[in-house]
Amino acid sequence: MDERDTVTDGNDPADAVLVSFGELSTKSSEVRAKMTRRLRDNLAALLADRDVKATVEQTWARLVVDTPDPGRAARVAADAPGVVWARPVATRPADADAIGDALATLARATSPPDTYAVRARCVGDGDCSSRDIERDGGRIVGAVTDATVDLDDPDRTYHVEVRNGRAHVAARSVAGPGGLPVGTQAPLVALVSGGHDSPVAAYEAMRRGSPVYPLYVRLGDYGGPDHEARATATADRLASYAPNVDCRLRIVPGGSVVERLAAEVADTRMLSWRRAILRMAAVVVERTDAAGVVTGEAIGQKSSQTAANLAVTDAAVDVPVHRPLLTRDKEAIIEQARAIGTDEHSSIPVGCERLAPDTPATGATLDTVEAAEPDDLLADAAAAVDDLWIVDG
Repeated sequence: MDERDTVTDGNDPADAVLVSFGELSTKSSEVRAKMTRRLRDNLAALLADRDVKATVEQTWARLVVDTPDPGRAARVAADAPGVVWARPVATRPADADAIGDALATLARATSPPDTYAVRARCVGDGDCSSRDIERDGGRIVGAVTDATVDLDDPDRTYHVEVRNGRAHVAARSVAGPGGLPVGTQAPLVALVSGGHDSPVAAYEAMRRGSPVYPLYVRLGDYGGPDHEARATATADRLASYAPNVDCRLRIVPGGSVVERLAAEVADTRMLSWRRAILRMAAVVVERTDAAGVVTGEAIGQKSSQTAANLAVTDAAVDVPVHRPLLTRDKEAIIEQARAIGTDEHSSIPVGCERLAPDTPATGATLDTVEAAEPDDLLADAAAAVDDLWIVDG
């Protein structure tokens, strides 16, 4: 259960935040240590960027955040890719009386639940019994709250984790996104329009450890300042999850390419446009340390995104094109956009929709597309990257 705002009387005994980083534990010792250091640095940067005073300590299995504001620090920490959960904890000696007192204080300080459970975990302490802590702690919480024990689906779960002679006692747990820390994989160039799909795809790449270089292609008369503003806003939102990496928006002027396509190409126009912007992204890949491109395309969502058409567009580049949303339904994508805070900037009509022909091709072949598009289209698209600029701040 994700219990973010349960403290009611101002006497929260929490004095730190315990952070879990799940998937890292499956790595080799060397890789795990490296990734944990990266997560520690990312978490420290995120807390500082959001004005939370804190220091982050790295241990083998957890990160511990020392902060005067554990509740807010836990909510911020849970935004970091790689974090599975963050808990404001009362840190106590690992003895029964101290754990019991902490549980009683937490139970009094939080809004009373109807049902509860106590979950305990003991690591590296031979005198610790998780079963005893759960049994005795359950009695203490029950006496304070008059709530009913429910081990299957409790309204609140009290957590006790004992490690190296210290007990971390919590009444709240904030779920994180999981995945890997940003910066543990190679960067990717993320094509963004500011719609719902592309920011979610870029976020998913970040959640798997890849920093992203957001790339927006100006559409000339088919775009406009509002269209560009939403791309800028979504790039800023993505950057807020990893303030210690370069997530500045890159902009390439594509108006002349759009105008040529509108004038010269009919039903395969959108495929040629996708091929052109993929070529632009590929040039950025070649000029940076990026390892590929990430897009928000999903099979069948638009005419240009049929399985056949995706094969045609990918033929324009020699770099990997990653599509984290390939099999996602639109509603699921919008729901995630709301969760990560990019949806509010994604309601302006997309300029490329105005570029679409009345009867777009849905099952084109590469020969058909290449025959219809101007011979120098992809070269012109690549040359446009020479005028790329980066949005600062």
